[in-house]
Amino acid sequence: MTSPKEIAMNKALLKGLEGKVLKTAELLLANKEISILQDYANNVSITRLNFNDHGPVHMRQVAINAVKIIKLMNESGIIFNLETEKIGSFKDSMVVVLMASFLHDIGMSIGRDGHERMTITLTSQIIENILKKVYPKNLGKQLIVKSMVYEGIIGHMGTQKIHSLEAGIILIADGCDMEKGRARIPLLMETGSKVGDIHKYSSAAIKKVYIEKGKENPVRIQVEMTENAGFFQIEEVLMKKINMSPVKKYIELYAGVIGMELKRYL
Repeated sequence: MTSPKEIAMNKALLKGLEGKVLKTAELLLANKEISILQDYANNVSITRLNFNDHGPVHMRQVAINAVKIIKLMNESGIIFNLETEKIGSFKDSMVVVLMASFLHDIGMSIGRDGHERMTITLTSQIIENILKKVYPKNLGKQLIVKSMVYEGIIGHMGTQKIHSLEAGIILIADGCDMEKGRARIPLLMETGSKVGDIHKYSSAAIKKVYIEKGKENPVRIQVEMTENAGFFQIEEVLMKKINMSPVKKYIELYAGVIGMELKRYL
């Protein structure tokens, strides 16, 4: 059953989309295989591995973040790789970003190590089936978009170098999902201290992440936190992903404890 939170996020994701991008989003949201795998990925992540949320809410939030970032970049006149290389349009780049972000953590249903590649294994046929509906009778576009979706999924952890702006957005969109709600479930389930707790407690310190139009660069990311533990998320998670992203030069990044002066990272 779809939760009220997911329903609200579905509406937020669909808002402002049109044409082939809207059709892609609708197909992703209606796909029962994706829904089951996202739910199970969260079960493995939280219950079995004691990590934070890597399920349907997280993947929706990353998709919302990614769509917001690509739109802000487009509004500033940034041309994406598919168009630069005369392979596709901005709308095709949006399809890539939307699919990669919405599916990126499904491999967590197997485990943490190598989950990026496991995502591709689990979603390959799903991606092909959806792209056949988005690009009927255009095998070339189906294959090229699929390859770029794979790049976005493979690169989202920042452990493998990526080269397209489209894939670079997924890293940053993923890193921006760090608000306290993402840590709430594992914190409530916690029964004792263990190595790795800093990820949960630093995430719990993050109050709000804003993704807005920048003043000097196309995208401004501002992170508000309730205590200094939140800087761990900025410096050890988000910044590492931004540093591996071809989109880095288009980002402004600010962070700080509420009521205190913001620190500018980029």
